[in-house]
Amino acid sequence: MEPLMRIEPPGEKALGILRRDAKVISPSVMREYPFVLQKASGVNLWDVDANRYLDFTAGIAVMNVGWNHPQVVSAVQEQAKYLSHGAFLDFCSERPVQCAEELVDFLPEGLDRVYYSNSGAESIEAAMKLARHHTGRNYFIAFHRGFHGRTYGALSLTAGKTIQRRSFGPFLPVVHAPYPDPYHPPGGDPGTCDADVVAYLEETIFRTEVAPEEVAAIFVEPVLGEGGYVVPPPGFLPRLRRLCDEHGILLVADEVQSGCFRTGRFLASTHAGVTPDIVCLGKAIGGGLPFGVTVASDEVMDWPPGSHASTFGGNNLACAASLAVMDLLRDEGFGDRVTARGGYLLQRLRELAERHPIIGDVRGLGLMVGMELVRDRSTKEPAREERETILRHAFERGLVLLPAGESVIRFSPPLIVDEEDIDTGVDILDRVMEGF
Repeated sequence: MEPLMRIEPPGEKALGILRRDAKVISPSVMREYPFVLQKASGVNLWDVDANRYLDFTAGIAVMNVGWNHPQVVSAVQEQAKYLSHGAFLDFCSERPVQCAEELVDFLPEGLDRVYYSNSGAESIEAAMKLARHHTGRNYFIAFHRGFHGRTYGALSLTAGKTIQRRSFGPFLPVVHAPYPDPYHPPGGDPGTCDADVVAYLEETIFRTEVAPEEVAAIFVEPVLGEGGYVVPPPGFLPRLRRLCDEHGILLVADEVQSGCFRTGRFLASTHAGVTPDIVCLGKAIGGGLPFGVTVASDEVMDWPPGSHASTFGGNNLACAASLAVMDLLRDEGFGDRVTARGGYLLQRLRELAERHPIIGDVRGLGLMVGMELVRDRSTKEPAREERETILRHAFERGLVLLPAGESVIRFSPPLIVDEEDIDTGVDILDRVMEGF
């Protein structure tokens, strides 16, 4: 459906709410656009001034089954009649048990113990504590440009922007390595960047910064999210898996953004044939409600009762929403449709790149697609200001997108997006990018 822009945003109602927002909301909270959302459905968003937008963000990859899916709404409403909180910390109720049983059916064999929290960041915190408890080791390894959350442990792993870390240290003991980005290969060769990164871990980090027997876990995004929607070479995760196995290090997959069929499979890590020791989920698994899940094997999740818990983790409303989401994801052919739509989006964006030299790279997996803008295709100088202008002009025409990395536009629409929606969005971008 074409966007319907009744007035140029932001309208008077939006401006009034934004002025109120500026007076009472923490200034740490970013607003990408002067956008005041009133309602949403499927792949469409409406602001308070009755403009209708085409959404290519899914609420930062949260609304994978579409905004306000009737099945999810109904499940939450029905559950609220009986039990919302549930005090799962102290008492058992069936809905969280059922949710865990159904979730592990989506996962590789052996990932069969579930811990509930309230967000992706909390799921990371739980994984860090669990890794330390299970291994008896203190250090962690993560990757440059990675984003794992803003709570202290998650922020210690995060190394994307200095603004996210400035004035908040000291952090937990985390050593960072380059992420294997074929467009910006750390060793200079796109064909060997996965091997180069693992060699850096072995030959530099393990020899000069921390001994491998002190490392509890390596945290990795199977597809880099906030850092630029980067798909690593297919050999990267298997190499990382072998390295962890060699040194008794746990491999933790942060699937908070890439999970729940965002890449065409329930877990992005399974594209590489790799089973992590711990998986962290959030965002889409809650269907719009705050929800985080940390999953491991029975062997790894060996902490005793009382060692870690959450007042609201596993609340019945979130579990009901998650069950509805999983029911929709279980539909035969769901992943294949995501793969097909993602392939079509990549095709359309590559056609766009043929007409607009500001597009340096287009990459993605499923409907997790990045388009990197550059001022010069030879030097690959980031086109930061140009990206912000393009995003703003697209928004004014009714297309909602988000940035990632230094100069990447990310495409993470609801997974129910169809080819007509994709054509509409790409055509808007085509018009906006004329002259760049």
